[in-house]
Amino acid sequence: MTAYAFIGAVEQGLLYGIMVLGVYLTFRVLDFPDLTVDGSLPLGAAVSAVAISNGIDPFLAIVAAMAAGFLAGCVTALLNTKLKILHLLASILTMIALYSINIRIMDGPNVSLLGVVTVLDPIMAWGLPGYLAAPLLFALCAAAATVLMVWFLHTELGLAVLATGDNARMITAQGVNTHRIIILGVGLSNALVAASGALVAQNQGAADVNMGVGTIIAGLASVIVGETLLGHGGITRGCIAAILGSVIYRVAIAAALSFKLGTFAFTPSDLNLITALLVIAALTIPMVKARWSGR
Repeated sequence: MTAYAFIGAVEQGLLYGIMVLGVYLTFRVLDFPDLTVDGSLPLGAAVSAVAISNGIDPFLAIVAAMAAGFLAGCVTALLNTKLKILHLLASILTMIALYSINIRIMDGPNVSLLGVVTVLDPIMAWGLPGYLAAPLLFALCAAAATVLMVWFLHTELGLAVLATGDNARMITAQGVNTHRIIILGVGLSNALVAASGALVAQNQGAADVNMGVGTIIAGLASVIVGETLLGHGGITRGCIAAILGSVIYRVAIAAALSFKLGTFAFTPSDLNLITALLVIAALTIPMVKARWSGR
C-alpha cells in the first residue's frame, strides 16, 4: 500500500468516524438496532449538495443535513415507541422511504458539486495541498464530534440515555419518559450520520442516492474493531474506540484491496467479503486470547 493510499484510508476513516459515533450511540449506548443509517447518510449528502448548489454556505449546509438526519431518526423512533413497530422493522421502513425521498430532494439519482465552494476550500486557501487539507479538516471534525458526544453523555440528559439503554424499566420507575429519550437518542445518532454524509458528498464532489449502501455494516465493523483494540470501558474509551475502529477498518480495507499474491488480488467487489472476515477476526481474537491465557 502506497503512502497516498494510506493517507486516503486514514482520511476516509476520520470522515466516516462521525457516522460510526452515531452507530455507537444507538447500538451500544441506547441498545436500539437501527438500520436507518443506510438512508440517513445519503439524506445528509443530498440535503447538503442541494443546499450548496443553491448558494447556501457549505457549513450551514451541514447543519441543514444534520436537521434532516435528526428528523429521519425521530421517524424511526416514533414508529417504534408510538406505533409499537419492532425497532428493526421500523428502521428498515424509514430507510426504504428515504431512498425515494432522497431522489425527490436531488430531483434525480445524484447531484454534482464540481465547481462549487465546499468546506475544504477555506482550508486549502491556507496553502495546504488537498491531500493534507482533507485529513486535517476531518480529524478536527471527528475530534469535535467525539468531545461533544462524551460531554453530552455525561450530562443529566445523557445519563438518562445511558440508563434507558442499560435498564429501561429502572429509569421508567424513576419517572423518566423513555419514549422521549429513545426519540432523542435515535435522532441524534442519525444527525451524526447525516453530518458524515454531508462531508462525504463535499469531499467526493457529488451526492448519490446509493452512497449509503453498506453503511450499517461498515459502522458495526468499525465499532467492533475499535472495542477489540481498546476493550470495553467507559464512555470516553468507547467513543475513542469508535473513531479508532473506523480508521483501522478503512486502512485494513485499503491494505486488502492492494494485496496481491501471484495472479490473485482482491477487487472492490470483494469489499463485503473483506468486511465479514475482518469482523469475524475482531470477534474471535479476544476469545482466542482468553483461551490461550487460560492455558
